[in-house]
Amino acid sequence: IGGIYPTRAEDRSLVRLAEVPRQLTEALIAVEDSRFHDHHGVDPFGILRAAWSNLVAGRVVQGGSTLTQQLVKNLFLSQERSLQRKLNEAFMAGLLELHYGKDQILETYLNEVYLGQDGGRAIHGFGLGAEFYFGRPLNELRNEHIALLVGLVKGPSYYNPRRNPERAKVRRDVVLAVMEREGLIDADEARRARAAPLGLSEARNGSGNRYPAFLDLVRRQLKRDYREADLTSEGLRIFTTLDPLLQTKAEARLTRRLGYLQKRHKADGPLEGAVVVVRPETGEVQALVGGRDARFDGLNRAMDAVRPIGSLIKPVVYLRALEDPASYTLATPLDDGPFSLRIAGNAEPWTPKNYDGTYHGKPLLIDALAHSYNPASARLGMALGLDQVHATIRRLGVERAPPMVPAMLLGAYNLSPFEVAQLYQPIAANGFRAPLRAIREVMNMDRQPLARYALRIESTVDTQAVGLVGFAMREVVESGTARFLKQMLPADAVVAGKTGTTDDLRDSWFAGFDASRLIVVWLGVDDNRSANLTGASGAMLVWGDVMRAAGVASLPAGMPMGTSALRIDRSSGLRADAGCSAAIALPFIPGSEPRGLAGCASGGGESQSAPDAAIPKPQTEKPASAWESPLEWLLNPN
Repeated sequence: IGGIYPTRAEDRSLVRLAEVPRQLTEALIAVEDSRFHDHHGVDPFGILRAAWSNLVAGRVVQGGSTLTQQLVKNLFLSQERSLQRKLNEAFMAGLLELHYGKDQILETYLNEVYLGQDGGRAIHGFGLGAEFYFGRPLNELRNEHIALLVGLVKGPSYYNPRRNPERAKVRRDVVLAVMEREGLIDADEARRARAAPLGLSEARNGSGNRYPAFLDLVRRQLKRDYREADLTSEGLRIFTTLDPLLQTKAEARLTRRLGYLQKRHKADGPLEGAVVVVRPETGEVQALVGGRDARFDGLNRAMDAVRPIGSLIKPVVYLRALEDPASYTLATPLDDGPFSLRIAGNAEPWTPKNYDGTYHGKPLLIDALAHSYNPASARLGMALGLDQVHATIRRLGVERAPPMVPAMLLGAYNLSPFEVAQLYQPIAANGFRAPLRAIREVMNMDRQPLARYALRIESTVDTQAVGLVGFAMREVVESGTARFLKQMLPADAVVAGKTGTTDDLRDSWFAGFDASRLIVVWLGVDDNRSANLTGASGAMLVWGDVMRAAGVASLPAGMPMGTSALRIDRSSGLRADAGCSAAIALPFIPGSEPRGLAGCASGGGESQSAPDAAIPKPQTEKPASAWESPLEWLLNPN
């Protein structure tokens, strides 16, 4: 999928001498240094021959440098034309021949020789040259391809086949004549090769990597275990976790949806975005999109767009609460009334409000999360303690510390989309944390494994509490802030998710998962102007596009494993029975079930081992501008 090097100015695909076709090495020697196997770094006969040819022609038509001298110049010396530089070159070539065999020198030359330019990237070596010019590996080159590559050594810019095809063809045919003369090809092969077109592949701009954002992640993770110099000198082969088909789909869905949203919502600047797709149980990153132009090797927003995450922090707060089942369950009533808090150093009190400015009395904990009620969430977080929420963030795998202020509980906490994916990975994996990774295995040039990135999975949060949070996040999609997502997915799809919106509609977030994928989406404007998007009107749509393209693997529709189910009166959070019309079936960690009976109940609450009753939806007022018509959500540019 690409190459990774410590500098973006040069690129190469390292090959062993044994992997290079014999016709190529023999043609190179015949054209550039016919006495390569006889001299000791400098060829006096070659120098005299070149001097005579240049004298007869009245201009420089032939060089006298050996392959060893050319290698020395490329590796150690400048391009300065001076007698001193030429003397240094000859002396160093002799030293090189003294310490290394001909095969080692030839192999290094084959990997180092300059063969052209791709924007700011220098093309070095025949391995990469074959890929760059013909889109194929060395062992698939035909005679006409070999002749063109060898011909480029004399002047990659002058004979550039894409800019000067006629000039390149003349040079190629000269090399073919030499190959025929030396017996490398016969007359019929030479004639067919001369009649063939140049056979160039389609030019690719930029880094040459098809997936620059994902390759950036690989590069960062390699730095933990390898010296940057090793990436060039050792020719490592890196096997990644990328799913190319899913990556391509994610790129296309993000680009097309952003174009639609830009026109529909009139953001204050160019909309950008990022997508991270993870396999939850292993932490393997399957796709990573760094921006609207996925082929542009620039700002990788998936890794470096560190923005406030808004309500995406709330499942973490609620997870910490549900880890204490003696105090909190999904049926615990919370207070969503007006709330103010005096903060030292601030003239005005901190007063969290809901998006639409209304309050909702005493909602159950599950409803407060599903509908993203701010006062209820803030009160809950303060009761738990900021330090406890911070500790939970660390247990989920995120090292970046949040600001220890109450506003952190509502998302005044800056993370990148990649960090958000790590935050949600244990929630999507039933409480088992696996550090996100892009690398499966690394091998050297001889195909020997150097390091295997073994799975590092550990249980860091309570699995039963995680199951309850996942159940509540399913309710976000069923009846909460992401309810219109159901219009984009198959009717029987069961997924879990959470919307996130920041002040002045600057950031639009959605994080969610099914049984096989965790997907995080961020949308916004790079300079922090308003995107004019909520989490539901922006990022959630991209999430739906990507999930639908990938294929939904529904979550289990029943209660979380290890929990018991009980019918609960939605207005009080107490036990209900068939006589209660506003009852909801909720899961509980065994022993945490409410003991009291709701006023509507005629007897004990009805316990269920496998409830399948439909869950009534709370009748709440939608935010004034958060939702558009269902038809609007169905207008899909895909």
